[in-house]
Amino acid sequence: MSVYIGNLSYEVQEEDLKRVFVEYGTVKSVKLPVDREKGRIRGFGFVEMSSEEEESAAIESLDGAEWMGRSLRVNKAKPKPDRGYSGGGGGRWGSEGGYSQGY
Repeated sequence: MSVYIGNLSYEVQEEDLKRVFVEYGTVKSVKLPVDREKGRIRGFGFVEMSSEEEESAAIESLDGAEWMGRSLRVNKAKPKPDRGYSGGGGGRWGSEGGYSQGY
């Protein structure tokens, strides 16, 4: 499980976020999603820590904290929704791949 950090400054770097979270334990990874069109971070990120206890301590201490001119939103990250590919085919035409014969 990882920690979601919202309302981040667009100027934040992964190292900045790591320095904040390392105070609460071992940081395994930091991810800052980038907006493909604007080329900057999207204003949120994820930090994975070594244990649930470390994550809980960070959440408790940092949620609502002022950092880089912003009030952070910090909580448990929700699992990514499954956007699996269904395999295609079929659709509204049915399993035969065409119109119903209706004889």
